[in-house]
Amino acid sequence: MNRVLIAEDEPRIASFLEKGLRAAGYSTTVIDNGVDVVAYARDDDFDLLILDLGLPGQDGLAGLGQVRSRGERLPVIVLTARDGVADRVAGLDLGADDYVTKPFSFEELLARVRARLRDRGAPASTVLEAGAVRLDLVARRATVAGQEAELTAREFLLAETFLRHPGQVLSREQILDRVWGVSHDPGSNVVDVYIGYLRRKLGADVIQTVRGMGYRLRA
Repeated sequence: MNRVLIAEDEPRIASFLEKGLRAAGYSTTVIDNGVDVVAYARDDDFDLLILDLGLPGQDGLAGLGQVRSRGERLPVIVLTARDGVADRVAGLDLGADDYVTKPFSFEELLARVRARLRDRGAPASTVLEAGAVRLDLVARRATVAGQEAELTAREFLLAETFLRHPGQVLSREQILDRVWGVSHDPGSNVVDVYIGYLRRKLGADVIQTVRGMGYRLRA
């Protein structure tokens, strides 16, 4: 069972995260200050850290810097109300693997937890590119051949999923799990609908349908 450390000082959000993650099969521990982040966040004790930045005692960024400076490699997802580009850059530069702003969708956060646990040990990338498509994960900006494409949060996450697996066929079930964080619903066409949205915004031939299997980003 994967062990998740939650550093969050707002009781309502901490309880919400703890209940949701436990229901998804994770073991959780909650701490509510930045000093404890440094004491608790160790590879031997936890598999992932969800980190709020506005913690009492010590700012979350300062704690993250100390955790990384002593060599801990556990994935860190920053979960915070700070949505400025400078804050995102600072968090990623200090060693965060992902950045989610409040208010947030628990389904999306859960998908990101799963992704980071799967990719543990891989270096974080802040820019993804495939062909003419480029995603800046810090600025949450998508461009096609240098021209900006306006994507919703869900469309951006779907595009990110494809760009992390260029040339790989992803089934509808895999896409639902990674982007929506829900079990497969045979009657749902939400994946097909959002694929259509992406094709209109990124290019009709960017995502290929593989009959009977799913979808693939053209490498």
